[in-house]
Amino acid sequence: MATVELTKDTFESTVLGDGIVLVDVWADWCGPCKMFAPIFDQSSEENGDIVFGKLDSDAEPELSGALGIQAIPTLMVFRDGIGLFQQAGALPKPALDDLIAQARALDMDEVRAQLAAQEQVEQAASSEPSGQTER
Repeated sequence: MATVELTKDTFESTVLGDGIVLVDVWADWCGPCKMFAPIFDQSSEENGDIVFGKLDSDAEPELSGALGIQAIPTLMVFRDGIGLFQQAGALPKPALDDLIAQARALDMDEVRAQLAAQEQVEQAASSEPSGQTER
């Protein structure tokens, strides 16, 4: 599958869908981005069941800012609408292949259970009264 261009209008619907989505945040002037692009494109051809999206940080500065992008290239991985990975830097092909294999191997029911448990802990912590405790 070829890569798809992501914009503020298509980003959310793309990454929140089912399956694995890899996002390459890049810019035309970025040397490391240009080095990573052929690796990303080759992986997209080898993994037709995965969506490979490219987000131009210069064309979409608001979206890049909302995503917390501070350096490019940045690679993001989503599966079934859940963000699993976000890291700046150009990955070599073996590292990208390994990351894809890890995303495929995840038990998403377990991931969802862990996220739900973490959310409960955070809610409980935020509902505790601040200040002194009774003795």
